[in-house]
Amino acid sequence: MGLFERYLSVWVGLCIVAGLILGNVMPELFQLIASMEIAHVNLPVAAFIWVMIYPMMVQVDFSAIKDVGKKPKGLALTLVVNWLIKPFTMAALGWLFFRVIFADWVDPQTASEYIAGMILLGVAPCTAMVFVWSQLTKGDANYTLAQVSINDVIMIFAFAPIAAFLLGISDVTVPWDTLVLSVVLYVLIPLIAGVLTRRALDKPDNHQRLQDFLGRVKPISISGLLATVVLLFGFQAEVILQNPIAIVLIAIPLLIQTYGIFAITFYGAKALRLPHNIAGPACLIGTSNFFELAVAVAISLFGLQSGAALATVVGVLVEVPVMLSLVAIVNRSRNAFPS
Repeated sequence: MGLFERYLSVWVGLCIVAGLILGNVMPELFQLIASMEIAHVNLPVAAFIWVMIYPMMVQVDFSAIKDVGKKPKGLALTLVVNWLIKPFTMAALGWLFFRVIFADWVDPQTASEYIAGMILLGVAPCTAMVFVWSQLTKGDANYTLAQVSINDVIMIFAFAPIAAFLLGISDVTVPWDTLVLSVVLYVLIPLIAGVLTRRALDKPDNHQRLQDFLGRVKPISISGLLATVVLLFGFQAEVILQNPIAIVLIAIPLLIQTYGIFAITFYGAKALRLPHNIAGPACLIGTSNFFELAVAVAISLFGLQSGAALATVVGVLVEVPVMLSLVAIVNRSRNAFPS
């Protein structure tokens, strides 16, 4: 592991602090950057995520994609966790904490909005950041692409019905432009660029040019992650510092959900005897969220200043540090899975 990867948690921590400081010192700058969006997709953030994902897409070997179907257990585990378990455990935890445990600290209307925001996070499995977590755990890039692609297709049809059922309303408005644009920006465009790059550099009898290129762009990929963290925390710096108690209350059930879903998937992968390079990404896909979509839907349904929007934002805030801890667990468990 290089210097960036070895101390990634340190760099992320420093970027969180930098984002909070810069967001309070230069709020106008971050407001300007936050306004650069199309269909609730922030273009600067999208650019940095693209920088993150592109090197991973270069690693995808389309000649090997056809063999993914020969190992269906990993795909089945991902789909069961993402669509039959995760949304419902998120809803249950939201109800337990904000209707029972925290009932004396949060008024009923705000509690309902917090629960709604959590549900929207639970129904939106991650699309973009999964490729980062897969790379950090030395996951199978081809298999990860297949898992993400199938999730994206299912999300188009399942997001609205499941969200409507769990929210108890029938008029859930899915911002289709956000969903489609996000998939195009975070998956399709970097995938096409990666395929073209691989085709230009990789030769059947000489893979050295490709390996040299990947070695050069890997630090750029990590830099994209760090820049994204600075922006996300800069955008929400004022909210975080003005309402820290609410942030903590929302973060507690989100943390329990994340580690709980990870544990379910982890032991499911062990029971299925999945190889580590498939089990690792499967565990991380189930625990991370498509926060761009969740935030957009929360804003469109409940408003920018709503508790639902705040809950989805807290999901963004806790995701990167928590996912790094899960990456460490996956990497330390390599001997627990077949090679």
